[in-house]
Amino acid sequence: MGTRGRNDINYRNPCLTMHQPWASLLVYGIKRVEGRSWPAPIRGRLWIHAASKIPEPATIQAMEDFYREIYAVDGITDIKFPEHYPTSRLIGCVEVVGCVTREELVSWEEVPGGVQLEGQTDFCWLCEQPQKLIVPFEMRGFQGVYNLEHKIHEAAARGLSAVRVPRPVKFPLPDPRDPFSLKPGSLVSTFKGSGMPKVEKSESLTAAVAGARAAATQFSKSGSFEPAAVGGGDEPISSRTRNKSTAV
Repeated sequence: MGTRGRNDINYRNPCLTMHQPWASLLVYGIKRVEGRSWPAPIRGRLWIHAASKIPEPATIQAMEDFYREIYAVDGITDIKFPEHYPTSRLIGCVEVVGCVTREELVSWEEVPGGVQLEGQTDFCWLCEQPQKLIVPFEMRGFQGVYNLEHKIHEAAARGLSAVRVPRPVKFPLPDPRDPFSLKPGSLVSTFKGSGMPKVEKSESLTAAVAGARAAATQFSKSGSFEPAAVGGGDEPISSRTRNKSTAV
């Protein structure tokens, strides 16, 4: 299945199923960039569902170490990680404000160095305004971006709570009038360089990046840094076919 454009599917209440701990790290605002092998098909609210696989303690440790190190690049050392990483639950939402390529993100001087270091995949979905559900909803998920059932969405929308993020980031739109203006290729003319992060990596940061890569690739057949899309690097599956896909 090819990459689907924004007009191809009628996304009403879009949701993405992700493995833990990445799902909770995104909803808690610690993770600000969601990596994919395909560009974001939506802008606006994206609900986050945690898949059924219980994360290994070593995986949680690797990802928390990764975020400690990249936040330290920007002088932030006080990070409150989630106490629990629930599975098979709808846990919250974020606002997808844009999508750029890895090369664009790591060279984007308008964002903090730690955010640049989150650019580890072909396409980087840029997320703001995380909110968590006070009481996560038990439900099953599907591959790709799919629509939440109406009843679940209505109940979830009433149970959201803002989270205190370690460092709020605002991704500037090239054209504030066009919510899709921050897209792959939109920043190419604005940066110079080799497409490598300008942050100088310490030994501990290098080790943390390597540990995060190892944690991510356990879910990917291709060995890419893309753990969160259940099914690895598959293209998004439309809401019309999701009932035929494997529930997670």
